[in-house]
Amino acid sequence: MQEIELEKTYLAKFIPEGALECESREILDLYIPATVPHPVLRLRKKGEKFEITKKQPVSENDSSEQTEDTIVLSAEEFNALTKVNSKKVHKIRYLFNYGENLAEIDVFQDELAGLVVVDFEFKTVAEKDSFPMPDFCLADVTQEKFTAGGMLCGKNYADIELSLQKYGYNKILN
Repeated sequence: MQEIELEKTYLAKFIPEGALECESREILDLYIPATVPHPVLRLRKKGEKFEITKKQPVSENDSSEQTEDTIVLSAEEFNALTKVNSKKVHKIRYLFNYGENLAEIDVFQDELAGLVVVDFEFKTVAEKDSFPMPDFCLADVTQEKFTAGGMLCGKNYADIELSLQKYGYNKILN
């Protein structure tokens, strides 16, 4: 099923009060193929749900609008596909209500511990374009390639630290 995703991505300044008590999901993403710098094919385990998704920007100049093709998988299909050479990202996603919007607060684990990214999805371009950055966010990094899952996969915090320093980002450990 293909859909257009309208999204803004921010680096967190801090995790808002109550967010870590919200509904959460452990997410394991495997990006395929491991041999390319920015794979766009993602195998995902989100709780007990499994899927494979291909995400690509609608235009080269705007990462906030992407086509997203997703296929739901069974656990058996997911497990079979994990045998493919891939690059991994592991995170906990907290679903935090922020006014009329839902913030997806991704707290990265393992090699990327300390990185916290916040995503908001929108129904219209106008809604996306008029959305003000929340106070718990440090910077809008929607157009930054280094924060894309396909670019983060297989990396550790030290690999992205210089890019984060451009924004004055401080590691957030919970």
